[in-house]
Order: sequence, then structure tokens, then C-alpha cells
Amino acid sequence: MFIPAYKEDNVIYSVAFEALKQNYPKDLFEIIVIADSLQQKTIDKLSLLPITIKKVSFKNSTKAKALNKTMEDLPCSLYDVAIILDADNIIDSNFIQKINDSFNSGYSIVQGHRTAKNIEGFAMLDAISEEINNHILSKGQRVIGLSSRLVGSGMAINYELYKNTMKSIDSIAEDKELELKLLKLGYEFEYRNDAVCYDEKVTSVRVFNNQRTRWISAQFHYLKKNFFIAFWRLITEGNKDYFNKAFQMMLPPRLILLGFLFLIVIVAFFISPNIYFYSWLALFFTYIVSCAISIPRKFYSKQMVRSIIYLPRAFFGVLISLFKTKNTNKNFIHTPHNNIKTNNES
Repeated sequence: MFIPAYKEDNVIYSVAFEALKQNYPKDLFEIIVIADSLQQKTIDKLSLLPITIKKVSFKNSTKAKALNKTMEDLPCSLYDVAIILDADNIIDSNFIQKINDSFNSGYSIVQGHRTAKNIEGFAMLDAISEEINNHILSKGQRVIGLSSRLVGSGMAINYELYKNTMKSIDSIAEDKELELKLLKLGYEFEYRNDAVCYDEKVTSVRVFNNQRTRWISAQFHYLKKNFFIAFWRLITEGNKDYFNKAFQMMLPPRLILLGFLFLIVIVAFFISPNIYFYSWLALFFTYIVSCAISIPRKFYSKQMVRSIIYLPRAFFGVLISLFKTKNTNKNFIHTPHNNIKTNNES
């Protein structure tokens, strides 16, 4: 189990401590914390746990660099499966067992169910977005015979395959590049909704916008790099998964699509209150309903209603981000984490 930790002194000990609580034979898994720019007192504290600590240091750090440097000295025959967590992730005690069941069923790439660790304030919107993605792009795609998405954490990949594929990856959007490379090779991604990985969601609109700026930039970059190749692979090889992922890179962020549909409905009402208005209105409500049915029942609460006030700020922030994407995918932006509890413990 690899846990890259770049300046994550606030949460990494708790994450490593919780990861040890697996209902799985202790001699059959190893936790490797990749200490990138951690304070010495944090490393000393981690040393008290039965885990492996690998120190790395770079002038310009990225998750891909940290993982590749760590795996350089680890032979492919050492492990069967690589589980990748972020330094803020808390996994359920049966996570490895669920993942192992899928590998025993013949899968070599499995995505777990990443869900929100915190849902207070603005984090609720980020949590809802994650669950909509889980429902449509993970569970939904598996139902219709397509691969699940990969999200970069809470996932497991055949170790030899992961190590060899990561060697050619050195971008800050390593999850998107890894996903596209593996789909291009024809691998199928399984999804385990019951293998739960809790992830800290951003609580600040500013941090949210910075994060989305990086994601949008990477999305445009990999769209240009992969779309026509994926289309050709679809025609010549029938590679539906690769084309599906490349096509998704064309879609605007969900928040942007929601905001534009709303604005178009308003404009259509004042300019042309006829069949065109009703068509846009129907499309807008269809989109709302499709999102609503993708949100787990437990999220429907007063907190969810209160979080709606953040939508306008988030929309305009992401909209502005569209004009700041040039070269953003080349610069690492660290998202700080502080929450060590899951929403079940709050």
C-alpha cells in the first residue's frame, strides 16, 4: 500500500495508523509511506508504527515522481498488488479484503468507492460531486459494460503493471495519464462500491477553484493528445473504453454545465418564451434530475440545502478558471489537508 505524503504532517500519522486496522493477515500487506518534505518529528512518530518509510526529495515535487522513485528499488516480484492512497485517505477495515476478492475474480485494476470524509459547509458540494461521479462514471459505466473511472486514490493495480506503466509518467495529473494509458492498452477497470475510501473534500471556494483549474487544464491537454487516437482505436480495434474516456474529456465541468443551462433558460424566457424556452427548461430539469438520483440518500439534509448558497461563487470561480488553464497542468499545486475523521465519526 503506497501513501505519498507531500508536506502532510497534519494527517499522515492518523492515515497510516488507520490503514493498519485491516481485517486481513498482517503478513500479507505492507504500508509504505513516501515521506516527501515531511518534518523530522513527523517521521520519528511514523517510525513507531510497523510500516515502511521511504524518504524522497525533489526540487519540484509531484506524486508521480515520489511513486516512481520509491518503486525504483522495489523488484516487480516483491508484491502482487499496488494499492494507492492519498495522504488524507482513510480506508474501511475490510478494504483490502474487498479488493482482493476482485483480483481473485480475475481483475487486474480495481477502483474503490472514494467518498467524502467531511461534509461541512462548502465541502458538501465537493462531496456531492464525487458521489455523482461514482454513480455515473463508476457504477453506471460498469452496468453498461464499460470500465469504471480511475480517480488516483483508493485504487488497486497489478504491481508489475503499475510500476512499468508509471515509469513513463511524470505529470501532475498522473491519474488521468495513467487511466488513459491503461485503457489504450485494453485493460478493464472494475469498481467496488463496497470498498470504501474516505477522502477529505476542500472547504474553501478558493482552494476548490485552484484545484479545478489544474484539473480542467489537464483535461484539455489529454483531450488534444488522445481524442483522435482513441477514435481510430475505436474504429480499428473496437476499444470502447479508451474512446469513452477521451470523449469525456470534451465535457465541461458539471458546475459550468449547470450554470450555463440555467442562464440559457433565463435568456430564452425573456427573448423567446415559446417552444425553445420549454425545450431548454426541459433539458435543464432533466439534468437536475439525473444529478439528483445519483446522490446517496444520506446526503439529503439541511446541510445540503445550506450548501447551495456556495453554488454561484463556485460557478463563477470555475468559469474564471477556464481562462487560467494555460500551462497549469505543468505546475504542482499542493492542496493542504487537516481533517482526520470521517463523516461517520463527526
